[in-house]
Formats: sequence, structure tokens, C-alpha cells
Amino acid sequence: MASRKDAQRRQGRAPSQRQLRVGEELRHVLAEVLQRGDFRDPTLHSMNVTVTEVRVSPDLRNATAFVTPLGGGGDPAETVAALRRAAPFFRSQVAKAMRLRHAPTIGFEPDTSFDYAGHIGTLLQNPDVRRDLGREPGGDIGRGPGGDIDEPEALEPGAEEFDEEEERDDEEGRDGGVRGA
Repeated sequence: MASRKDAQRRQGRAPSQRQLRVGEELRHVLAEVLQRGDFRDPTLHSMNVTVTEVRVSPDLRNATAFVTPLGGGGDPAETVAALRRAAPFFRSQVAKAMRLRHAPTIGFEPDTSFDYAGHIGTLLQNPDVRRDLGREPGGDIGRGPGGDIDEPEALEPGAEEFDEEEERDDEEGRDGGVRGA
């Protein structure tokens, strides 16, 4: 019962430093194995695959590799299906290449982050969104609705400019040689 609560509590946490390190090393090993191309499945020989991220479970026994066909070409579902068929081979290659107590079980998922980024880019190009953000088409952030650069606000009458020398004096406990009586 206690382990179930611990697992629920961990789900919302960011990955540990060890998880990140192991995930990055797994990504490099998988990329190297895919580059060598010494697998039996002929469909994998004809595919160029990019491993964009590998997420590892807290106990380091399960890993999920996010992949996309290189250059965005090809069918992601077909690529993932071929990689899933070869998952035991990848696990054995990872076990040979990495020094871990247990070789993680590797799952493959299509990486949709590029699609999501494209969707956000399209939304940001929408004229209504540009208006709400205060940008005109082709304009820079920081330009007002009329395309004019927003000027810094003028100082109020009687306000002084910031003086670095005065700040240094304040930090050192000096006030220009005048002491209050």
C-alpha cells in the first residue's frame, strides 16, 4: 500500500538527475545502433530515424524512446511499429553498451512535439493573436499597435537618474563624506 502512494506522489515530479543522464545516454546508444544498421528487419534498413528524447522511469527499468522519421518523411506509425518489433534487439545492444544493473525495457512512441510546435507557430501567425500580443504582421515584439517603438517612460519631475557611483558608495557605507549629526 505504501509503495502505491509513493508511486502516485512521484508521478507529478520532475525527473531526477540520474534519470536524465541515463535517458540521454540511452538516446546516444539507440542512435548509434540505428546508424550502424545491423538488424534483421529489412524495413528498418530502409528507414532513417531520429531519436529525439528518451524518458526513463524512476527505477530505471523502463524507458520510452520518442522517435520521428528523419526529415519528417515517412509514416511515423510504420516506423514505430518496426522499432517495437526490434525492441528486444535494442535492449540487448543497450545492455552491452551501458553499465546498468538492469537493462531497461524500451518502448517506442512517435514524437509529436514537432507537430505541436508547428501548431503553436500557426496560431501565433493568426492576425487576432498578433493583435492581442501587440504585434503587427512583420513587426517585432515591443512595437506598439501603430508599429511605433514603445518609448521608455519619462522621469517624473524632480526624479534623478540612477547613479552607479552613489550605489557603490551606499554599499560601502559611504555617503559622499557627509555624516548625519
